[in-house]
Amino acid sequence: MRIELKHVEHMPSRLDPGILYVSLEFGTAQHLCACGCGSKVRTPLGTAEWQLQETPRGPTLSPSIGNWQKPCRSHYWILQGEVRWAEDWSEAKVAAGRARDHGRLEEHMAGEAGKRRGGFWHRLLRLFGFSN
Repeated sequence: MRIELKHVEHMPSRLDPGILYVSLEFGTAQHLCACGCGSKVRTPLGTAEWQLQETPRGPTLSPSIGNWQKPCRSHYWILQGEVRWAEDWSEAKVAAGRARDHGRLEEHMAGEAGKRRGGFWHRLLRLFGFSN
């Protein structure tokens, strides 16, 4: 199965199979599950979430998509517009993956907060003794 990229501002209410809809403005991607079950799959885009790469052969979305909460439990990669199936994960592996992703997101958010604290206004306030 091939996946084509379509840039949109807002996600359409009806999705077509084989299309990865991407809203850069809202930092999200959405498509219908590659197994054909009809489930909508939403993937937030960002440094600590999914990354989108546009290639001449098609979109790459990483990491893999694991639909563990859906009845189909599909697990696949979208690599240069091609769906590549991956192995099913045990519940323990799913829990470990979620914990890893949560930790990665927390680390990213802590880094972003640190950048804001180190910004111009924070340094100015610190200079005048208003912040530590």
